[in-house]
Amino acid sequence: MAKTLFDKVWDSHVVKSLEGGQDVLYIDRHLIHEVTSPQAFAELEKRGLPLFRKDQMVATPDHNVPTKDQHLPIQEALSRQQVDKLIENCEKHNVELYGLGHPFQGIVHVIGPELGITQPGRTMVCGDSHTSTHGAFGAIAFGIGTSQVAQVMATQCLLQSKPKTMRIIIDGELKKGVLAKDIILYIISKLTAAGGTGYFIEYAGSAIRSLSMEARMTICNMSIEMGARGGMIAPDQITYDYIKGREFAPQGEKFEEAVAYWETLKTDEGATFDQEYVFPAQDIEAMITYGTNPGMGIKLNGNIPGLIEASNKESFSKSLKYMGFEPGESLLGKPIDYVFIGSCTNSRIEDLRIVADYVRGKKKALNVNAMIVPGSKQVEKQAKAEGIDKVLEEAGFELREPGCSACLGMNEDKVPAGAYCVSTSNRNFEGRQGPGARTLLASPLVAAVTAIEGKIVDINEYLN
Repeated sequence: MAKTLFDKVWDSHVVKSLEGGQDVLYIDRHLIHEVTSPQAFAELEKRGLPLFRKDQMVATPDHNVPTKDQHLPIQEALSRQQVDKLIENCEKHNVELYGLGHPFQGIVHVIGPELGITQPGRTMVCGDSHTSTHGAFGAIAFGIGTSQVAQVMATQCLLQSKPKTMRIIIDGELKKGVLAKDIILYIISKLTAAGGTGYFIEYAGSAIRSLSMEARMTICNMSIEMGARGGMIAPDQITYDYIKGREFAPQGEKFEEAVAYWETLKTDEGATFDQEYVFPAQDIEAMITYGTNPGMGIKLNGNIPGLIEASNKESFSKSLKYMGFEPGESLLGKPIDYVFIGSCTNSRIEDLRIVADYVRGKKKALNVNAMIVPGSKQVEKQAKAEGIDKVLEEAGFELREPGCSACLGMNEDKVPAGAYCVSTSNRNFEGRQGPGARTLLASPLVAAVTAIEGKIVDINEYLN
């Protein structure tokens, strides 16, 4: 029987199928951070349960950490408490922790792939919705709640209902200046922020196969923003080349054996999906969001939809009021106060290189506060080795230390109320980057151009 990539990985991890349709699913790797793990550790201690397989856990602080002076004590009380609790729990239970100052510390969804922990065919979970990032390697990866974090700690398994499957095919050659972020924002704008609800999505087609691993991670990362359980891309030579030689990747003969298995992880010809969409790559252009969910996106040179086009007029009007925009308006020429380049969506070395390549020899606009936050200590180290830090500094950008930073208002890096921020992060909800902050999601290239020009422009006019 022909199987999808998702079916192959899921079925190979089912410990037991129960009456009523749920499966006991074995979990290969469990990533934890400081926000959703304290309650889970407390639950285990309350019930007198040990960690079942601590060697399959990795911890790092990322959400709450400051991105300046990480060698000093954390000033914000709640952030300090949560990070200290993670350290205490990991020491008590002997869990591998990459804490502040460790060369492997960083955003949990950045360090997993760059360390070779993320591999094709694995099941991976974390108490964080953007765990879907790891699906770029042909893994089943999804976010879980705190009670489920405790469940995995105690049993290395989860009770799950098998999601439906969807395939999204992007065929053809992408236009100049169109990045992975534009692809996923385009898809979500077409399917809406609820269009993937109940599905695990496989991305396929020649345009997807042409992408780097960093770009594939960006796409899978934002699968959750259309309501999907997760996203996947079949592994190929680009995947194997990325993994080879990394810290926790198989070595020597074991790597060749692993590749032989990974080669089987592709959707069989004739396999069926519950839903399928096809989009031509040529239709995709540089994108930006205008509202308060990631589905409210338009082409940079497009116009905000009119009120008559909105399916929920009340919600649409509320969103535009919060953002200070009008139906039918163009965003071109709109002054911007902040540019944030970072988050588990776009903080990898490739993203920083894209920004550096554009801003080299230029200066940011005086009205823009431009902040770049690498996704990990390894990304930061690489950026300095390549001289990217100097390029950014000369252009007036501030390169911070690793963390989730201004993706979410859970640390010191917040956008002030009423200010507009072009952000490479994944969510533009009300108050996501700070109370009253107004977020416009875009690619690292769009963010870089915006920082230099001080306003939203059609990047096509600037790329040559």
